[in-house]
Amino acid sequence: MADLKYLLLQIRDADDPIRPQEIVSFARALGCSEADISALDLLEERLTAARLDAVDAVLIGGSGNYSAAGQSEWLEGVMSDLRQLHAQRKPTFASCWGFQALGRALGGRCIHDPQHAELGTIDLTLTDDGKTDPLFGKLDDPFSGLAGHEDHVVELPAEAILLASSDTVTNQAFKFPDTLIYCTQFHPELELPAFLQRIDAYPQYVERIAGTTFENFSDSCQDTPQSRQLLHGFAELVAEHRRAID
Repeated sequence: MADLKYLLLQIRDADDPIRPQEIVSFARALGCSEADISALDLLEERLTAARLDAVDAVLIGGSGNYSAAGQSEWLEGVMSDLRQLHAQRKPTFASCWGFQALGRALGGRCIHDPQHAELGTIDLTLTDDGKTDPLFGKLDDPFSGLAGHEDHVVELPAEAILLASSDTVTNQAFKFPDTLIYCTQFHPELELPAFLQRIDAYPQYVERIAGTTFENFSDSCQDTPQSRQLLHGFAELVAEHRRAID
């Protein structure tokens, strides 16, 4: 799997310290080299067919200060790019902002909803489809994940298959049928230290969502090795897909 090439679509300001951390986190979870992941800044660039053709799979993570629930010309351009991913059936793993944006781009509905915000280690349960899925079906049920969001997808795209839920947010993971396009509201790419580093970079979320200090919040979090298996399993599925088409 080490020779797979990935394109990471990033939605972060140029001075955001999480930009390089996101690459490191995905590389560790996928079991690949950081050099195997190229990054494209969706704040400044548009996705092209040439960039897609050069890689085996696409990754989309969080966004820092940008919402998938808003209205802007920039966001409409991104939605168009994400529809291109789906049209080409490009293997894709999208977490958090990527989950929300792909859901919205393909006909779902994403809203800003602080009352259903989640931050920290959350418990997740598999749906019946999740239990039989080649990727999610390998997880324990229930399992835990690391989450941090105030937006969420309240309506999935019509063809999406729901894979996992939490008590607070029903739509926690979905895939599109007959593709390797997987989306999670939580962050399977993050180990606990990286998650806490990320939360520390955006302290306003701890104050607003958790209503406590960063120190108290960090003590309440636990690592989630089960959910990290998803990225390793995704890499295996992409490798199988590439062998099948070669």
